Amino acid sequence: MKDTGVVVIFGGRSEIGVELATRLAAGATVVLAARDAQRLMDERAAVMAAGAAAVHVREFDADALASHTPLVESIVAEFGPIGTAVVSFGILGDQSRAEADPAHAAAIVHTDYTAQVSLLTVLVTTMRKAAGRAERRGKGNRGTIVVFSSVAGARPRRANYVYGSAKSGLDAFSRGLADALHGTGVRLLLVRPGFVIGRMTEGMSPAPLSSTPPQVADAVARALAKGRDEIWVPRSLGALAFGLRMLPRSVWRRLPR
Repeated sequence: MKDTGVVVIFGGRSEIGVELATRLAAGATVVLAARDAQRLMDERAAVMAAGAAAVHVREFDADALASHTPLVESIVAEFGPIGTAVVSFGILGDQSRAEADPAHAAAIVHTDYTAQVSLLTVLVTTMRKAAGRAERRGKGNRGTIVVFSSVAGARPRRANYVYGSAKSGLDAFSRGLADALHGTGVRLLLVRPGFVIGRMTEGMSPAPLSSTPPQVADAVARALAKGRDEIWVPRSLGALAFGLRMLPRSVWRRLPR
């Protein structure tokens, strides 16, 4: 079986999301969904240049949960079944501010966990129906959902525990969801990057085993081609994360971001 259908990037301004779109673009219809969608000219041009058959943009506010179902339904109605859905939106937030401002802490968790759970649930419902119809027609098509967790969710650190806790929750939700999808014709790829050097982390000192958006996108594209369920980016980060879980708490709480 292979994935067919529309490629949708939820977070169409995300550096990783756009880089991945260029790697999945060849001959595909691609939809970039983001706030201020009409300003996605550069992103649209990059995906078109990568060989997409067509690139469309759609307005998408991840925090507006009630908009998720109508948006997904409208994409399917206009362009056909979603073959690959990439959920690549999120915010880092300000840890210091979040420790004193409950509204900011809640905003980080809302975007990085609650909104992701909402959209993933909508996508799964829609894509499972499409996969079931394809199976009945003997097509054997399937859909794929890409979710971005983070090494920050493996064991949240003192220096970024609000963001880390949201990623930890998303990681657990995604692993359970992947198990629930087994045998349905829809699969989930869970991606755990380390520190990514880009707009979100501008001004911050890179951590060990850092990567760039193109490197993450390359790893995800390879994983999709191989039918993987989970990856760390870079691969060696998985072993490091396992070792870090063993550190005594007295040492762990002093680690930087």
